[in-house]
Amino acid sequence: MNSTSERNSLPAEDAGEDNASLILEDFLPYRLNRLSDAVSRKFARTYRLRHRLTRPEWRVFATLGQYGRMTATAIGAHSAMHKTMVSRAVAALEKRRWLSRAADPDDRRVEHLMLTKAGRAAYREMVPVAKDFEVRLLSRMGETALARILEDLTALEDAVDIS
Repeated sequence: MNSTSERNSLPAEDAGEDNASLILEDFLPYRLNRLSDAVSRKFARTYRLRHRLTRPEWRVFATLGQYGRMTATAIGAHSAMHKTMVSRAVAALEKRRWLSRAADPDDRRVEHLMLTKAGRAAYREMVPVAKDFEVRLLSRMGETALARILEDLTALEDAVDIS
């Protein structure tokens, strides 16, 4: 990251227009997004090396591992992924025989997705790896303070429409 003086320098014509500019690197949503992406990429190396999973595949895999049975629409809503990404991840996991589909008996347009026996075995293998990653990450950040901040931000998101 650049030094503060480098980041705060504006072209001469913009001098004195502090309210007209934004220092992106200091903007909280940008910083949170960068941090989230960095942590996600770091953990992605783990599941990519172990199981050759992409991030969307990991999200679908982990969501089904946690909840057992869901529709693609529910997975997309839960994991904040676009339906196209969910669809591709589902197809890839199905090709690996880690995921199966079952038509809803009341509505044939709806498919329920679940991990297969092989998928559940891979999930059970990844759970301690994921938890270990989280423990190591939290130990470097101060677990109590970080947990409090995340709870506050989540409460803010749930309680206030800040958009």
